[in-house]
Amino acid sequence: MEILHITTQDPAVQSLGAKDPRLKQLISLIGDIEVPLRTDYVSSIVRSIIGQQISVNAASAIYARLLDLLGGHITVDGLIMTSKEQLREVGLTMRKSDYVKDLADKIANGDLDLHHIATYDDDEILKQLIHVKGIGKWTAEMFLILSLGRPDILAVDDVGIQRSAQWLYGVEKAERRQLLIEKSPLWAPERSIASHYLWEAIHLDFVQEFQSLEEVVETRK
Repeated sequence: MEILHITTQDPAVQSLGAKDPRLKQLISLIGDIEVPLRTDYVSSIVRSIIGQQISVNAASAIYARLLDLLGGHITVDGLIMTSKEQLREVGLTMRKSDYVKDLADKIANGDLDLHHIATYDDDEILKQLIHVKGIGKWTAEMFLILSLGRPDILAVDDVGIQRSAQWLYGVEKAERRQLLIEKSPLWAPERSIASHYLWEAIHLDFVQEFQSLEEVVETRK
């Protein structure tokens, strides 16, 4: 497994903190992060398709059942040989079954070149992925961040990032997406680092259990 190491001593992390003092406080509180990259690209994209518009727990359960169905490893051949009815039996909707089948077909016929995709720039990767049924900008951005480890991606429509930003900056729910849009140029070219720290605030239950960053700091004294 490939691990992306994000440390507070990294010049990119320090640069991000210098530009945004509030985010710097969160970074200092969390410290270093290790992010396991999803380097099995087919599995990574399927996982993101399954996760669209459902809870993390529900998506994990469906993904686990799909893994069992395919013998423990998601492959293009396995997806092609699996019927839509079988995909529905493990929990995929009819629409997501179509998406997964279209993904496998486009990889098999070369329309989506996963063998060389890591050599392309961000825009070209987004363009290739969005041609697949069911892959929109969010799913493509998750692939760039979580599979390829690209450093400068901010998925402003990711609900987790929105919730964390709302909590960190103390804005209303209706304002959180616009906040990210306004922060995006400030955080460039380290936007993925900002994303990882915002996600980590959720993974550590800060957003769920505390009213503010100051409350977290207070409990740790």
